[in-house]
Amino acid sequence: MSTTAELGVVTTKVPARLDRLPWSRFHWRIVIGLGTVWILDGLEVTIVGAVAARMTEPDSGINLTSADIGTAAAIYVAGACVGALLFGRLTDRYGRKKLFMVTLGIYIVATVATAFAQDAWYLYLARFVTGMGIGGEYAAINSAIDELIPARNRGQVDLAINGSYWVGSALGSLVAVLLLNESLLAANLGWRLAFGLGGILGLGILLVRRHVPESPRWLFIHGREDEAERIVDRIEAEVRQEIGRELPEPGEAVTVRQRKVIPFREIAGTALRRYRRRALLGLALFVGQAFLYNAIVFDLGTILNGFFDIGSGTVPYFMALFAIANFLGPLLLGRLFDTVGRKPMIAGTYFGSAVVATLLAILMISGSLTAWWFFLLVSVTFFVASAGASSAYLTVSEVFPMETRALSISLFFAIGTAVGGITGPLLFGHLIQSGNADLVAIGFLVGAAAMALGGLAEVFFGVRAEQQSLENIARPLTAEEADAAWRNEPAPQDVRDRSRPEHVRRAAEERKQRIDDRTARRRERESAGARRYRPGTGPGSRMYSPGMAGTTGAASRTSAMADQSLDDEVEQIAHSLQESGPTSREQLEQSVGGRSWGPGRFRRALRESEREHRAKVLANGRYAPGDGSDRPDSAQEGPRDQR
Repeated sequence: MSTTAELGVVTTKVPARLDRLPWSRFHWRIVIGLGTVWILDGLEVTIVGAVAARMTEPDSGINLTSADIGTAAAIYVAGACVGALLFGRLTDRYGRKKLFMVTLGIYIVATVATAFAQDAWYLYLARFVTGMGIGGEYAAINSAIDELIPARNRGQVDLAINGSYWVGSALGSLVAVLLLNESLLAANLGWRLAFGLGGILGLGILLVRRHVPESPRWLFIHGREDEAERIVDRIEAEVRQEIGRELPEPGEAVTVRQRKVIPFREIAGTALRRYRRRALLGLALFVGQAFLYNAIVFDLGTILNGFFDIGSGTVPYFMALFAIANFLGPLLLGRLFDTVGRKPMIAGTYFGSAVVATLLAILMISGSLTAWWFFLLVSVTFFVASAGASSAYLTVSEVFPMETRALSISLFFAIGTAVGGITGPLLFGHLIQSGNADLVAIGFLVGAAAMALGGLAEVFFGVRAEQQSLENIARPLTAEEADAAWRNEPAPQDVRDRSRPEHVRRAAEERKQRIDDRTARRRERESAGARRYRPGTGPGSRMYSPGMAGTTGAASRTSAMADQSLDDEVEQIAHSLQESGPTSREQLEQSVGGRSWGPGRFRRALRESEREHRAKVLANGRYAPGDGSDRPDSAQEGPRDQR
């Protein structure tokens, strides 16, 4: 695949220098300054659902119908699609920092402007611009986070950040309870303050973002390697001062072809020419989840109010419970996508949500649903659908070549959301406006059909991608090894290996063997017997949120570096115990600098050390060197699991 603007070839250690950094205040600043945008989006979407019923009441200060609410939701989604495409291109061209400051500014201005809406046309305009800001945030933020967080921590950080969408969703619902309480605030004021709340939170995030640097990775790829080096120098100096010691040596340099942009038409052409079945799969999965999600999330409040006589001041309680159900879906089912398999789990969650939605529609037509039974069935539908929705992003991130991966997610997100995410709220808004429960039930049947089509696409076109290298699933379009083979030259990695001293090569081979053995044991352990059905998140799972577009562009490299870091950490623990003898957990963590490894990493490395008999727990709770055996021992796992 050709690129539109090649600048040259550069060899740099910038990625290795960033990935070897210990966890520090700098990384917390990245998480707070950039990752909290998901809280904003969850807040924004849920507040609309929570206050929608109030906005249709006569004394709300704005003249809206249920159909207008659906239209406003569709326009918000359209704005998000436009923003993701427009600002996604600008982010690649002009840099991450410029755009994540601009897009947050747009969001703040537009959401505050929504609070002053008096007429439907003004609300539509404000919601479209708000959506553009949020869509632009997806494009700028996902890339910046992945490029600034060390590879060993990236998967965990991505999972936590995407899960924060539902934190914002629950927060928005609970805040709406207070703002819609007419004993505290007038009916025409509370919902306006709800929109203003997003602007206040956005201003706080904007202040933190001022101290977030431009992505050094973006800089050197776009011909500004000197500036990238200066930024990394400053980051290293800050981290070195914080931890009070020298940083470890970085890994090897990488050689990259500098480029500006790859047009969407080339990505689409590649997908359609070489991966036509996978392109159809991606579209079907995205359209199904986008229709169901956007139709119900934006209109659930008006359905509860209009058909089940739930007061507008009580609706936010239901929205908070709805957010919890969505959060628990991928949290409890995500692990099964790796142990049971992609195809059965993706198809199963899409078909499962379709079946429950169909049952809901049938009971709704029969008139036998109470408010709580309706809400229970909706919650079960989305408990299953949220895990399925996360798999749409996971699928597209895995089945296309590395060079097009991140932009492929943005492309399928935009097209799928434009088709399903805009038509869903529009259709449901007009069905709710009719006041006919049978018509609303038909809307649920349409949503069930959309999810069922996604399930069928997975059955016929799905890829068994669990526990495989991404490069094996979709061969990179431009790989230096491939170029070298074409020229009948040794691949760069082979040249580096032959130039190393014998003892260095032997150590590298031993390390690789340890990592391979550890990975094989983990897969065997996780897939054995009934354990494969144990609920929980897994290495290939993601916590669903709409902002997941673009978060899995470098998953293969991230996973490999995380495995290498885990090996280093296990070796440090084993060496420290050999040197010091029996010691407490706190002293062991301090001696190896475990806190600087990142959240939860010392705990995981210590568990792995016990499994491999590199460490053992004494009767008094202290740790001592193990016998060095690599065989798993169920007797050792017992005390560990109890802690």
